[in-house]
Amino acid sequence: MREGYLNLETLWFALIAVLWIGYFFLEGFDFGVGVLLPFLGRDDVDRRILVNTIGPVWDGNEVWLIVAGGATFAAFPEWYATLFSGFYLALFLILAALIFRGVAFEFRGKGRHPEWKRWWDRAIFWGSAVPALLWGLAFANILRGVPIDANKEWAGSFLDLLDPYALLGGATSFLLFALHGGVFLTLKTDGEMRDRARRAAELLAWPATAAVLGFLTWTFFNARENGGTAPGVVRGVVPVVALIAVAAVAWLLRMKLDGWAFLATGLAIVGVTATIFLHLYPRVMVSSLGGANDLTIWNASSTHYTLKVMTIVALIFAPLVLAYQGWTYWVFRKRIGRKDIEEQPNTV
Repeated sequence: MREGYLNLETLWFALIAVLWIGYFFLEGFDFGVGVLLPFLGRDDVDRRILVNTIGPVWDGNEVWLIVAGGATFAAFPEWYATLFSGFYLALFLILAALIFRGVAFEFRGKGRHPEWKRWWDRAIFWGSAVPALLWGLAFANILRGVPIDANKEWAGSFLDLLDPYALLGGATSFLLFALHGGVFLTLKTDGEMRDRARRAAELLAWPATAAVLGFLTWTFFNARENGGTAPGVVRGVVPVVALIAVAAVAWLLRMKLDGWAFLATGLAIVGVTATIFLHLYPRVMVSSLGGANDLTIWNASSTHYTLKVMTIVALIFAPLVLAYQGWTYWVFRKRIGRKDIEEQPNTV
C-alpha cells in the first residue's frame, strides 16, 4: 500500500469517477428527454422531434457506461464482483431498460400504425425512467453502506437497498436528469416545442433543487460519521457549487439563457456525482457491518502491472474517443422543428 494520492490505485479511482461523471452528464439528458416524451409530445410529429434530438448521440453516450464498467472490472475486480453480486437485480433492471430503450429507438419508425408507435414510446419512457431512478439509488447505497462480510462478499438482499437515503438518491437523480433533458431540448428544438420544454424545465427546477439540497445535506451528515479521506476543502466546495448551480436554473431559463442553464444542470450533475466519489475515497464500497469489511482501492485493486498497462492504453485511446464524440455533437448541432419532420415524413 502506498500512502497519499500519487499512486495508480488513486489514479484509476479518479478515472472511473470521471467516466461515471461523463456518463451521467451525457446520458442524463437522454434519460430526461425520454422521461419528458409523453408530456411534451402531443402528437406523433412532436414525439419524433423529441426522439430525433437524441437519436444521433444516445448510443455514443452509452459508451461511457461500457468503459466505466470495463475499467472497474479491470482495475478493481473485487469491487466489480461484490457490486454485481449485491446489486444484481437493480443492475439487471437497468440493463433490461436500456436494451428496450435502444430497441425502441430503432423500431419505432418501422411501422405506421399509431398503436405500434405508442408501444415503443412507452418503452422509451420506461427505458429512460428506470435507469434514471436506479442509478441514483445504487450510488447512494455504495456510499451509505451495504452488508459486506469479512470475506468481502455480499451478505444481504435486494430489500437492503431500499433505504430512505438511497431512495432520496434515486429521486434526486431522476429529477436532475429530467431537468437536464428539459434544458437540453431548449437548445435542440424550435418554435412551440422549445417554449414547452422551457416551461417544463422551469417546473422541474424547484423540486430538483429541493432534492439536491436534501441529498447533499444528508450525505454531509452521513459522511461525518463514515467519511473518506479526500481533501476536506474539496469535499466542502463541490456540493456547494452543485447546489448553487441547480438553484440558478429557474432564473436562467426565465432570462432565456438556455446555454447557461444547460451548463448549470450539467454542473449540478457533475457536482453531485463527484461528491459521492469524494466521500467514498479511498473506499470503493462501504460495509454496513463494520469499517474493517470496507472495500478500498487497496484491497480491491488489480496488480500494479495491470494498472500500469491500463494507464498506457488509456493515454493512447482516450483522446481519440473524445475527439470522435466531440465531432459527432458538432455534426448534429442543428435545431429540430416541426418543419424538419413534416418535410421528411419517413425520416427516423
